[in-house]
Amino acid sequence: MSPPPLRPARMWPADVVRVGGYGLRSRPLRVILSALGIAIGIAAMVGVVGISASSAQEIDRRLSAFGTNLLTVSPGQGVGDDPVHLPDTAIGMIGAIPGVESVSAVGRTEARVYRNDHIPARQTGGIVVYAARTDLPAVIRSRMAAGAWLTEATGSYPTVVLGSVAAGELAVVEVGAESLVWLGDRWFTVVGILAPNDLISDFDYGAFVGWPAARAELAFDGHPTTIYTRAAENAVRAVQPLLGATANPEDPSSVDVSRPSDALAAKQETERTLSGLLLGLGAVALLVGGVGVANTMVISVLERRSEIGLRRSLGATRGQIRTQFLAEALLLSLLGGAAGVVLGIGLTAIFASYQDWPTVVPAWAMAGGVGATLVIGGLAGFYPAMRAAKMAPTEALQAP
Repeated sequence: MSPPPLRPARMWPADVVRVGGYGLRSRPLRVILSALGIAIGIAAMVGVVGISASSAQEIDRRLSAFGTNLLTVSPGQGVGDDPVHLPDTAIGMIGAIPGVESVSAVGRTEARVYRNDHIPARQTGGIVVYAARTDLPAVIRSRMAAGAWLTEATGSYPTVVLGSVAAGELAVVEVGAESLVWLGDRWFTVVGILAPNDLISDFDYGAFVGWPAARAELAFDGHPTTIYTRAAENAVRAVQPLLGATANPEDPSSVDVSRPSDALAAKQETERTLSGLLLGLGAVALLVGGVGVANTMVISVLERRSEIGLRRSLGATRGQIRTQFLAEALLLSLLGGAAGVVLGIGLTAIFASYQDWPTVVPAWAMAGGVGATLVIGGLAGFYPAMRAAKMAPTEALQAP
């Protein structure tokens, strides 16, 4: 009776990892350099996705704070050179539209504001003086950095609220009776300073005077130049088409209606487009890292021909040799991928903290980064593994 045929010993997963790890430990410098190429590609991809997600989260936060239901009404382009004005009654008529929650307005004046009465007239610093209603902050959801907004009492007297940039231009850091600016050929008391406004950035360069005071002191004609309308969330689409005809029934075509939040939404879309480009660059870096892994594994096969021959002569099968080198490539890629994910998260956190954004790294980006490295590693290590498995024991043992 003949003995049963010998079968090669089975390599368990722990054995595959141990053998693959030994191959990496024998060439640490080369392994580090190859893993670095993979890490740079993954860090670029995770960083781009993380920074884009953090930026989108910040924009969403701003949109939530200001709301997407704010609509603006302003004079459009008239016929010829004649200026177009919104009627004095436009504010009240818009407020009567069903679905409109609140409405306020500002009116641009020709007055100029200076730090004192010795400043040359041409040095305006780009500051615009507006007549403003007392309910404006509630409608546009602006905040005060110092002091208080205009009230029914203060809005009838020579008092002013400055935008954040305007306050800096005028070197005003405090509010109160001792804080004065030269406005419209007389002194006005600064009673408040607005916080920066991301949604309506023009207000950062504004100086706001009460509607009655602007009429009495600045020759303001009472026509609003911009009306801000806050509609119910579910009524925005219904209210928006009605604003032009309601504000100026005689000439609706001369009225412009817009939604300020569209600018932030457009910014978000632009950043998505840019992110696609940067992801492409990250993919190229990842491909370069994969080429580095393939190069490392091919050289490893050439350098270890004697080891391959010895293992084959001791009974290792082609499948076991192939598994060994494929495991080395996967471990090398996994090492680079894990390092790249950690590096990408770190870069995202640093950049987001610098911009004062929330740090957001999607889980799919981290999992996708590691998954991509395993795919790259498997493809990069497949040819060297097949080449090592095809070596004949005698040929491999004769190698120097």
